[in-house]
Amino acid sequence: MNTDEKTYDRVERYYGETLQGSADLKTDACCDGAAVPDALKPLLADIHPDVASRYYGCGLVAPDLLDGLRVLDLGCGAGRDVYLLSRLVGEQGEVIGVDMTDAQLAVAEQHRDYHAERYGYRQSNVRFVKGRIEQLGALGLPAGGVDLIVSNCVINLSPDKAAVLAGAFDLLAPGGELYFSDVYADRRLPAELAEDSVLYGECLAGALYWGDFLDLARAAGFTDPRLVDARPLAIQDPRVKERVAPARFCSATYRLFKVDGLDTGAEDYGQTLSYRGSLPDAAERWSLDRGHRFPAGQAVAVSRNTGAMIRASRFSAHFDFDAGDDRHRGRFPGGADPSPFALSLAVAPSGCC
Repeated sequence: MNTDEKTYDRVERYYGETLQGSADLKTDACCDGAAVPDALKPLLADIHPDVASRYYGCGLVAPDLLDGLRVLDLGCGAGRDVYLLSRLVGEQGEVIGVDMTDAQLAVAEQHRDYHAERYGYRQSNVRFVKGRIEQLGALGLPAGGVDLIVSNCVINLSPDKAAVLAGAFDLLAPGGELYFSDVYADRRLPAELAEDSVLYGECLAGALYWGDFLDLARAAGFTDPRLVDARPLAIQDPRVKERVAPARFCSATYRLFKVDGLDTGAEDYGQTLSYRGSLPDAAERWSLDRGHRFPAGQAVAVSRNTGAMIRASRFSAHFDFDAGDDRHRGRFPGGADPSPFALSLAVAPSGCC
């Protein structure tokens, strides 16, 4: 058995046999410590308890304006995020969950009819597929046929993260996005940590150094990754803490848009965007990422990349665009990649399980 196959086997055993529910986790890495928006709380409460109790995510992967979209969830597990997104895309949308663990998929599949009935749908808008997230081309989905790809604390478990990102890029429609939460390290980790089933299964040993993640994302075609949110991870178990020291970990959410022709840096061409205040639950302001907040009715100076992302995306109709005089003014202020660790230092670490 080669190294990758050993990793797959280790992950499948951990999530299919060792963990029977969220309470079995030994760290707070693969659990969601993010604040849940009020609008999502009743939707999460509607999810079947058997599904909710097997949730191992580390963030929220429900961006705005999902109605009617075709969504793919990488590493869907027992399906909590799939069923939440099923509600948000509406009956005319579709959510596809892919996972390699039979035990998790069995729980997810068992509750398809329950959720369709709960949501008042004539038939389920959800389907589950067994597969590996490194082999997205084998799922039978057309290239460019997915509007949004999400993943929640799963890509760190993959032995070939470059293949995951490249496959996601190929499946996304132009202007689509990969919106996902995952665990990152503040440095490159010793390879031997990956041999520890607990450290790997708890989303620590497979975590990328965040700088390496940015390089992989750009190599896959996602030229300008955007940090949405981050929080530090508290490691309470003394053995785990000692094994990973001195590395620090955080959970971070990124959005990666599939947009052609972006600059490699944030370049200033005098463009502004004005948000119309028309997105649901965002009448006063809307945020693209941690560095871009748009008050309704106010012209905001943006880099050419930011303008191109929003113009190509599903958010375009909610903005007015002013291209300015299209003369280059140099690098846009504050355009450097923000560190998720710098952001998460402002948040006190706390357990969530």
